[in-house]
Amino acid sequence: MRAPELKDRKIRVNVISPGPIDTPIWNSTNLPEEVVEQMKTQIVSRVPANEMGRSEDVAKAASFLASTDSTYIRGIELFVDGGLASV
Repeated sequence: MRAPELKDRKIRVNVISPGPIDTPIWNSTNLPEEVVEQMKTQIVSRVPANEMGRSEDVAKAASFLASTDSTYIRGIELFVDGGLASV
């Protein structure tokens, strides 16, 4: 279903697209720590914010979209990626 098809049911449809996020998954790769850090460094070099995102960044975006502060926001894709999608 698309956002306009759900308006009568008062359902707002939005999506969050996270970029590189520093989560515990990095610790479960079975790669040497130096390799993981090198991978993170390569990723960060492409992100305009010059840092990895945090899970809290994504959670805050989700919280905003779920709140009444965003009732007029519908059908968007919110990039939580430090500007990576705009590069």
